[in-house]
Amino acid sequence: MSAVTVIEPQRSLPVFGDYDVVVVGGGPAGIAASVSAARHGARALLVERYGFLGGMGTAGGVTNFAGLYGKRDGEMTQLVHGVADDLLDRIDALGGLNKPQDGMQGRIRVRSYDTSVYKCAADQLLLAAGVHLLFHALAASVVMDGPRIAALVVETKSGRQAIRANAFIDGSGDADVAAFAGVPFAVGDGHGSGLFPSTMFRVGHVDAERALAAVGEFKAINDLMAKVRERDPDAYRFPREGAILRPQIDPREWRANVTQIRNAQGDAMNGVDARELSDGEVEGRRQIAEYFRFLKAEVPGFEQSAIVEIAPQVGIRETRRIEGLYALTGEDILSSARFDDSIGINAWPMEMHAAGRIEWAFPRDERRTYNQLPWRMIVPRGVDNLLVAGRCASMTHEGQSAARASGGCFVMGQAAGTAAASLGGGRFAAVDVPALQRKLVADGADIDR
Repeated sequence: MSAVTVIEPQRSLPVFGDYDVVVVGGGPAGIAASVSAARHGARALLVERYGFLGGMGTAGGVTNFAGLYGKRDGEMTQLVHGVADDLLDRIDALGGLNKPQDGMQGRIRVRSYDTSVYKCAADQLLLAAGVHLLFHALAASVVMDGPRIAALVVETKSGRQAIRANAFIDGSGDADVAAFAGVPFAVGDGHGSGLFPSTMFRVGHVDAERALAAVGEFKAINDLMAKVRERDPDAYRFPREGAILRPQIDPREWRANVTQIRNAQGDAMNGVDARELSDGEVEGRRQIAEYFRFLKAEVPGFEQSAIVEIAPQVGIRETRRIEGLYALTGEDILSSARFDDSIGINAWPMEMHAAGRIEWAFPRDERRTYNQLPWRMIVPRGVDNLLVAGRCASMTHEGQSAARASGGCFVMGQAAGTAAASLGGGRFAAVDVPALQRKLVADGADIDR
């Protein structure tokens, strides 16, 4: 019988470089973190596993920014500002930003974009800020020096290398760096499942006029699915209720958020389990092929359509969530919570992707449909020079269902990068929060004070 483990020989690693701040992950949190750190004078490096930026917004095919808008004093308005504005302006200047789109009877508003333009705009933004980029690099481990990370170990096409820095920001989405460093965490809902992932795809060559007339409303595609099921329950196998089918800037192209990826036990696929992740990629594409058969046969305007892109990877909503100084809760979302250490605003409701359906829960105060995000939620326990920003920050399963959206990730990232630029030899747990808040406001962020 073969052994279940092997021993990897010890080896000396070449040092890729020395930096003030190293950010892992190029999604909204990582973009905002690295840009903010560089703008505040830090020598900043962003490490990204793909050859482009955007995180789930590009690699996961999401194609829209959620959580930027909410109701303040009853009026729907943009509430997330700062680095997010700079990125949207660049996407818009390149012709890739759609007008705001409302849904859920006017309770949510998103901004969709062209994913290729997003990639180019993000490159421009980071280079203009002076951020150094390392693409095609996967975080593999860390080297600890007591309660501090001394170096990040990465796998690259040039081999395994080490990167030294004074401060590190984990924007990986999966809390990879935090897990390597020994930060406590939970995965999913704590009961073997979590928010179900989806594989996104885009459909082109659509007859825009007929499609808009048939399914232009947010709920119309689900009404049509229900009619088809009533006519013939066995004609199609829909992965879930609550399908989202919306036009892109050019209405001849539509984005589809309709799949739901389960594991062999029927629970949400675990995005940090290598076998489940691999199986989930295949299952996502199987569901896409089945749903596209429905689109062509049943939805007006899609008869001559074609799939123009399946996202490079399955879209992950929830994996690890670290244990920080404070965990954002579902009640914080519903009660429009305020915090003395606010770093910005989350304006997205609870969006629970449960088995076969999506469960929405909105703030009780319909005139203030947002909550503040506290500094403490991005400060992990046990590691002095690490911050965790994005969907893997310190939140409960319910709180994460809201603040994982891109708006909240921009907020957490900007605060993390701003703080990391001036950490020195200190501890993030001891940061002067009022001073940080003044810097954020000066840089255009809205912390709702």
